[in-house]
Amino acid sequence: MIISNLDITKVAIIGPGRLGTSFAYKLGRDKKRVTIYYHDSEVCKAINNDHLNPLHLTKDLADRLGGMENVPRLSSNVYATNDLEYVVENNDFIILAVTMNRLTELLNYLKPLIDKKAGDTCLISPIKGLVSNEIHKELVTPSQMINYNFAGIKHKYDIVCVAGPFFDLDLALGNPVCLTVAGKKRITNIVREHFLKFNRRELNTYYNFDIVGVEACGALKNIVANIKGVADSLALGDSLPGTLFSRAGVEIRSLSRILGGHFQAFHSQAGVGDLYVTISSIASKNYRYGKYFYQLYSGNPIETNLRVLEKIDGMPEGPNTIRNVHKYLEKKNMYSPLFSCAYKLFNEAGSKDKIRDMIIHACQYDKRKKEYIGPMSRFMYHILPNYWYRRDKEPFF
Repeated sequence: MIISNLDITKVAIIGPGRLGTSFAYKLGRDKKRVTIYYHDSEVCKAINNDHLNPLHLTKDLADRLGGMENVPRLSSNVYATNDLEYVVENNDFIILAVTMNRLTELLNYLKPLIDKKAGDTCLISPIKGLVSNEIHKELVTPSQMINYNFAGIKHKYDIVCVAGPFFDLDLALGNPVCLTVAGKKRITNIVREHFLKFNRRELNTYYNFDIVGVEACGALKNIVANIKGVADSLALGDSLPGTLFSRAGVEIRSLSRILGGHFQAFHSQAGVGDLYVTISSIASKNYRYGKYFYQLYSGNPIETNLRVLEKIDGMPEGPNTIRNVHKYLEKKNMYSPLFSCAYKLFNEAGSKDKIRDMIIHACQYDKRKKEYIGPMSRFMYHILPNYWYRRDKEPFF
């Protein structure tokens, strides 16, 4: 793609959920021309008339700020439309603020529009999730899915990944936030300089070359937050959370490597930084999901899940990621005590006492006895990453 021809004065956001709305607040404050796409014309009309999102984020902003009268309005530079073709044709930078389970459907609509567009497109993805790719039958990150689906038009687009640690409320309110941005260096630097570092008192960024590793960390930490929300509802003392955090790091690093990322991503703010805030703050949808799940648990996980989702604004990505990761673990016969625990906890019927025992067992009974990776294991892991995590064949533990 021809980077010099891209128009940096405007940006589109597909999906006015909590995340998309928070980016609209931020970019509107920076005087960018922002176009929001949503399929419902009535929602678009409400956004244009009231300069507020009638579906998401507004209520939480009112709760945080002490009433609706204190909620900031979206900039007059922000405009909502249900015309996707107009959005693609008139914007070179497009933020994909959708959930992972909606991404494939969206890409099917976007591909012909990007292909016939006169210019090129930069897709900015803050999406957190992993799904099983129907073609390759493997677990894939958002950027991998985009590349698979857009295989025939690779000359027409580039991808930049945006990762945490951050919460949508902080982004919307202009509180200090620092992001990780990953992708090809030239296009990533354009996104950083012109969209994400405009006002460093509000927002700053660090560059990371490892787009797959960053995305994997962003998805997998949500599973840990689901477990941590449950664990904090139990009388397990003050020590176990430290073990939960550290053992989660072992599993995130290993699975990230197998998906095509690198170890270093976990040691960045997109890894440990995002994991820390996601498992320790009530602002995290995935942490709240875990807490509500235990509080409302009826013995039936499907029924409980529906009751929990009624209490949360927006869709937490963790539960769906748990199911997709579990399928991958089963296919690869991989050993993963925490991620396997998460699947059983949120998808298999049982008692609250059983939930307590599962979390203790996942943290305390890991087969791997060492806290470090020795030189021989590290060497073998880089050569044969798919054999590191085997459940039944454990030569490298």
